Amino acid sequence: MPAARLNLSLPLVQAPMAGVSTPAMAAAVCEAGGLGSVALGASDAAGAAAMIADLRARTARPFAVNLFVHAAPHDDGDRAAGWIDALAPTFAEFDAVPPTALRAIYPSFVEDDAMLALLLATRPAVVSFHFGLPGSDRIAALRAVGCLLLASVTSPAEAAAARAAGIDVLVAQGIEAGGHRGVFDPAARDDALGTLALVRLLARAAVPVIAAGGIMDGAGVDAALALGAVAAQLGTAFIVCPESAADDAYRAALMGPGAAHTVMTRAISGRPARCLPNRFTALGERLAAAVPAYPIAYDAGKALNAAAKAVGETGYGAQWAGQGAPLARAMPAGDLVRVIAGEMR
Repeated sequence: MPAARLNLSLPLVQAPMAGVSTPAMAAAVCEAGGLGSVALGASDAAGAAAMIADLRARTARPFAVNLFVHAAPHDDGDRAAGWIDALAPTFAEFDAVPPTALRAIYPSFVEDDAMLALLLATRPAVVSFHFGLPGSDRIAALRAVGCLLLASVTSPAEAAAARAAGIDVLVAQGIEAGGHRGVFDPAARDDALGTLALVRLLARAAVPVIAAGGIMDGAGVDAALALGAVAAQLGTAFIVCPESAADDAYRAALMGPGAAHTVMTRAISGRPARCLPNRFTALGERLAAAVPAYPIAYDAGKALNAAAKAVGETGYGAQWAGQGAPLARAMPAGDLVRVIAGEMR
């Protein structure tokens, strides 16, 4: 990642984290010398425009926006119905009923023309992709207005596809990372490469790489740079910052004993994601029904979480966290960046 192009004083990227990151968080990171990010994948174009405007009102520094580029889910009515039936007894525990049908709650950037038009008009310095790659026409259009393009990859094969498509910098997401795996095809075999191995494999091929997964402090950033990365991306480290949108239950869980025992689950959203152990992850391990595709399953997951929270049960949230979670520190985002900078060699 050309630091000079982005005017960064620190090779640190704050992960986008849909549902957690905020313009206030991203601005604080930018002002402290890193690259702040906001997640647009769970928003429509109007919501994205508001976030970008809010962020630009807080900082004049470059920032990143992130899009979901998942394949449009196959509408398997039978699988969705089976999943609804499997969750019904849990809904009943909270005197609630599950949705009668499930929908794809997040559009993919692959088909979101309004979002593309917004990005071409607002021209954020960095645009990153998760779950795959957009079409060549969208990549060309974003490059033409000066956007630096990043894409999450979990394997050398995905990295090769991203580079061939014209992606500038690869975000090498190790299996340690919190939240959704960035795999292009969730049905394909996942070699579950760790951050260390993946970064080294890609860096040896002379590809600009940002290391992501399990990095929480200055020593972790130093290690990523020693492996050949141009920067490190940290997400879980920022969840307990006051600028985060994480609720109190999520923050408490992250600072509790479960932080040392994160698990991968498909039950919450339909795609594999690393989460703090909670009642939803335990339920997913027990249920035999097939989980619908992302983000159809997320429609049910969000409804169940809402039903549980309505009666005071907070164990059904999407409490994403990486394996470095026990190293989390609660402090303002800008202070955290400065502390990390001080920890680096």
